[in-house]
Amino acid sequence: MDVPEEIIRHYESEVDEDSRLREGAGRLELVRTAEIVRRWLPGGPCRVLDVGGATGVHAEWLLAEGHVVHLVDPVASQVERAMRSFAGYPGFTAEVGDARSLGFDDGSFDAVLLLGPLYHLTDRDDRVRAWAEAGRVVRPGGIVFGAAISRFASLLDGLDTGALFDPAFRALVTNDLATGQHRNPDAVPGWFTTAYVHRPEELPGEVADAGLELVEVVGVEGPAAWFEHLWERWAGNAESILESARAVESEPSMLGASPHLVAVARRPR
Repeated sequence: MDVPEEIIRHYESEVDEDSRLREGAGRLELVRTAEIVRRWLPGGPCRVLDVGGATGVHAEWLLAEGHVVHLVDPVASQVERAMRSFAGYPGFTAEVGDARSLGFDDGSFDAVLLLGPLYHLTDRDDRVRAWAEAGRVVRPGGIVFGAAISRFASLLDGLDTGALFDPAFRALVTNDLATGQHRNPDAVPGWFTTAYVHRPEELPGEVADAGLELVEVVGVEGPAAWFEHLWERWAGNAESILESARAVESEPSMLGASPHLVAVARRPR
């Protein structure tokens, strides 16, 4: 399993993915991602494969709603944490693994989540392999959800945080916009790690080349993610903030303004 060391280090010691998704703009990402997944999950309890599932943030709500979840992640410490957290759930299992080579039979699951692997597979062929593997292990007619980071996320984040005033960060943004290859060689906190950042129009081609049928590409958070003042008002205004994301989720001219995108694909019957 070939995962760059800086990516493993980022998730082991530089960021707590579980906490990130429970505060600030992360709450909007979590709620909206769950909303999009629920929209397309088949009825009844499902067998869900959560690839890149980290510590199980999405597994938590899936298990609570009666689904069976198997989590795969390349970071051993995250898998161990997930196994401790959900030790009492008979419907949960987990293992260390690679999105490009899944150790399951064809058609083993009703749905597959790729809510992270596409970020860190910087070569297009590897991303298509991950899509294809997800398509292989999902049943015919089953759904695959793939999350991507917007090509414009570093630019908007730099404006939001003021990092864009740093020449080094501006150089990072320039490279992101030109190539989609995000690099943080000095591991500056808050500047993320090695990743690929997508233009929204790239996702349909990856899905098609993996032999899957595109259902939709939507923006997760919309532009609301960049307004810091909203998180102090989340408790009484969450529905209004969520509605702002729903209102533009499929608007082509607004997709890139969302930090995250989700492509929904189906294995042909």
